[in-house]
Parts: sequence; structure tokens; C-alpha cells
Amino acid sequence: MSLLSFTKSTPMKFLVISFFLVALLLTIVPHVAYLIARAVGSVTDTHVRYRPFAFANIIAVALWALVIAYGYYFGRFRHEVRQVEMEFDNLPPAFDGIRLVHISDIHLDSWTGHEAVLDTIVSHINSLNPDIICFTGDLVSIRAEELQRFRHILTRLHTRPGGYGIFSILGNHDYMPYAYKDNPRQRSADRRQLVAFEQDTLGWHLLMNHRAVLRRGDDHITVIGCENQSVGFHSVIRRGNLRKAMGDNPGIFSILLTHDPTQWRKEVVGKTAIPLTLAGHTHAMQFRVCGITPVKLVYPECDGLYTEGPQRLYVNIGLGGTMPWRVGATPEITLITLRRKTP
Repeated sequence: MSLLSFTKSTPMKFLVISFFLVALLLTIVPHVAYLIARAVGSVTDTHVRYRPFAFANIIAVALWALVIAYGYYFGRFRHEVRQVEMEFDNLPPAFDGIRLVHISDIHLDSWTGHEAVLDTIVSHINSLNPDIICFTGDLVSIRAEELQRFRHILTRLHTRPGGYGIFSILGNHDYMPYAYKDNPRQRSADRRQLVAFEQDTLGWHLLMNHRAVLRRGDDHITVIGCENQSVGFHSVIRRGNLRKAMGDNPGIFSILLTHDPTQWRKEVVGKTAIPLTLAGHTHAMQFRVCGITPVKLVYPECDGLYTEGPQRLYVNIGLGGTMPWRVGATPEITLITLRRKTP
């Protein structure tokens, strides 16, 4: 297989470019270390051999190649269910024990050629029998043409009988800002096609600065969906209007769906009474070792559960990715059980 055919997809191009950039860095570092050692050796009259530095270079690049191979052939397919239970004082009694599945960042083009794996993930979600499914954005990566190939898989996604269905929002990729060769009119048409696909074809409740009321008997909660609002270092799309999404009377208990977790710290904590926010976007950089991911340098809230007083944020690290590769940051399905806190 030629490099050209191997890299015809955008995610694969990202992966190949990343491999060569890191490999170049791993090659430069030992040589710089060797030059420094030689300079010191010339002052101290010490002979410095090149061979150990050359071996270090070969071993580092070889290990990096193994990491890339593992992430491509295995790591991105080993999804997990992370179970979280949360207690809230103001959760209405009728909703005590409600089961919510949170998924994010599917990035459909990263599953091309591996539709059976995504189909297995959908089956696993369905087997959890959730009352509600919340999807926090980035269904596609580049263009709306990614959608139809996976239509038969996504239409199978469902909640339990009598459940509330699937609620979704748009992520930054869903606005098609990375289709650089397309003109604004084409990107706008693609965005409308994606919106219609989620609403009409899949039957999802797409919330674009809007909210939905869920009722059980005399009790109710609200699900608030905010359009993408990136207010951190990586500010790509700012279309969110939280005040509009909340409405005049957001209800006694609200769940906010937002793609970018930076909105939580900037616009939610201490500024609203929203007790639970669900976000995605970070992917944990698709790389995590011993629970540590470099993306934390950019996104302080990047992976898992965060608490600030009575308010909580859960960041799901996604199922797909902008590159077909994951190491440590396993594709995630989050099963959240909400409990009413007893005195």
C-alpha cells in the first residue's frame, strides 16, 4: 500500500504527520545531547562516544513506532463503560435513580472501514437500558458526507422503552470549520444537512441554545443544550447563548449539555444554579498514561468528574477522534446514575 493511498483520509493524514513530527523530535534530542556532551568533554578532556546516543535515537523512534501501532490497531477499539453515581439535594424524588448515558466526539470518519466496531459500541450502549442518552457534540470531523455511511448504525441507538430518547448538541467540528477547501455557502449547507440528519433521520432531540423538559408524574427536570462555546485557549467556535438556552425558568434541576468544558468554569460555576454539566471535546488528547494526559495543560477540566461547591462537571473523552489512534485514553461510554441526596 502506498503512502498516498494510506493517507487519503484526513484523520490518517493527522496520524502520519504526528508520527513523523514526534520521530523527528526524538531524533534531534539525542543528537543535541551528543553535541552538548562533546562540548563538555572538550573542556574536561573526556572522550565522548557517539554510539550510545545513536542507540538512544533508534530505541526512542522504535518505541514511538510501537506506540503508534498499538494505538492504531488496538487502543482505539477498546472502549469502556465508566460508571458514575452522583447525589444532589435538589433532584426531584421521581427522578431518583435515573440512568443517563453520556457519549461524545464520535467523529464518524475515524470509523470508516471499522463500522462493525462502532455497531458493537451502539449495541453496548443499548444494553445499558438508559432512561436518557446525551451526546455532547462532534458527530463528524470534516464534512456532512460522513453521515450516510453510518446511518444504519446510528439509527439503532435508543433508550429503554418509556425512556426520554437521545438529546444532542453540536460540537466545533459539526460547524464544518475545517473543510478549508469549501466556501462558506457549502459549509453552511453541510451544517444544515447535519442538523436535519440528527433531527429527522435519527430522531434525536438536537438542542441549539434551547432546552427540553422531562416529566415524571408531578416532577420535572430540564435538559439544556448550548451551541458550541469555546472560551478557553482553543477558541474556535463561539455560538453559545446560555441565557437563551436556560430560558426564564430553567426548572428546579437542570442538566447542561455543552461541547467545550471551558464554558463550565467561565459561564456556569457561580453564575448559574445548574447542578450538572456534561461536556466532551478534549479526547484527553487521545493519550493518557497513569491517569495523566498532556491536554490538562490547556484544559484544566479535561477528563472525568469535577466538583465546585454544589455544581459538577463531567467531561467524557469521546469515542472517536481526529486521528484513528488512542493510547491509554480509552474510548468512553459514561453511565451516570443520579440520586437524590437523603438528609
